[in-house]
Amino acid sequence: MLRRLTRKTGFGVMVAIATLAPVLVSGCAPEPGAKASQSNLETLLPSSPELSAEQIMRSAHQAAGAETWRRPETLVMDGYAIFYKGGEAVRHDRHRMWRVYDSAKQDAHKVDGKVRIRSERGGAAIIDLSYDGEVTYTPAGAQPKSESDARWSSNFGFGVIRHALDEGYTLARLPDDLIDGTAAFMIEVTDAAGGVTHFGIAQKDYAILKVGFDTPRGWHERIYSNFYSNPGESWVQPGRVRLYYNGVKNNEVIWEAYILNEALPDCIFVLPEVAGCID
Repeated sequence: MLRRLTRKTGFGVMVAIATLAPVLVSGCAPEPGAKASQSNLETLLPSSPELSAEQIMRSAHQAAGAETWRRPETLVMDGYAIFYKGGEAVRHDRHRMWRVYDSAKQDAHKVDGKVRIRSERGGAAIIDLSYDGEVTYTPAGAQPKSESDARWSSNFGFGVIRHALDEGYTLARLPDDLIDGTAAFMIEVTDAAGGVTHFGIAQKDYAILKVGFDTPRGWHERIYSNFYSNPGESWVQPGRVRLYYNGVKNNEVIWEAYILNEALPDCIFVLPEVAGCID
C-alpha cells in the first residue's frame, strides 16, 4: 500500500512523513530544562554515615541468628541446583552440603573444618567433593593438596563473616549499593591472613545479601534471598543463592531444607563413600 501511494503522490508523501517525525519523536523527549529526580536515588550517598563497619556487622550477626549463627557446630543443607553452560540451564535434581565448622578461622578462602558437596542428576553424582579436615576426596579417592586447595578457594569465603569481629580482623565501609533493588551497606572484611572479602548487608533489616571475593576462577559473587527459618530457631537460612564468576551467572542453588547442629559421622567426609553412610 505504501509503495502504491508513493508512486502516486511521490514528493507529497515524503513531506507528510517529515512533518510528522518531530511530533512522533517529541513524545519520548524530555521537557526542556528537565532534570533526573534525585529523590529516589538510594545509595547515591552514604546512608547513616555515623554507623561504623563494626556496628553494621554486629547488627548483621544479630539479624542472622546471633550466637547460634556465629558459632554453629554443624549444618546440613538439602535442595536442588541449576547450572548454566553453553546456553543451556541444566537442573541437578538434588544438591546437598554437609558442614562441620571450626571454632576459629584465620584465612577466609582456605578450606577448614569438614565439608562435603554432592550434586546429583538422575540419581548419579555429577559433583561429589569432600574434605575430612586433612584430605580432599572425590569418588576416585584422595586428591593432591595443590589441586584441592585451588578448588576449595573458589568456593570458600562466606564463612569469614562469622569471624569478622574476631581479633586480627579489620573492617571498613565501602560505598553503599543496591542489591536486587535493596539499599545495602557494603563492608570490606580483611582476615588475619590478609584476605579480603566484601559483604552487602541490607540497610532495612541487616540481612546478609551478598558476598564477593577473588578466586583462581576470577571475581566470585553470591547473592542471597528467599530467607526462612525452621520453627523455633533463630538461624536464618537463605533459600536461594545465585553464584557468579566475573559477572556471569554460573549456577543457582535452591536450599529447601536445613538441619542445624546434628552430629555427623566421619564417613560422610571420606570418598569413595561407605554404603549407607548418607542415606
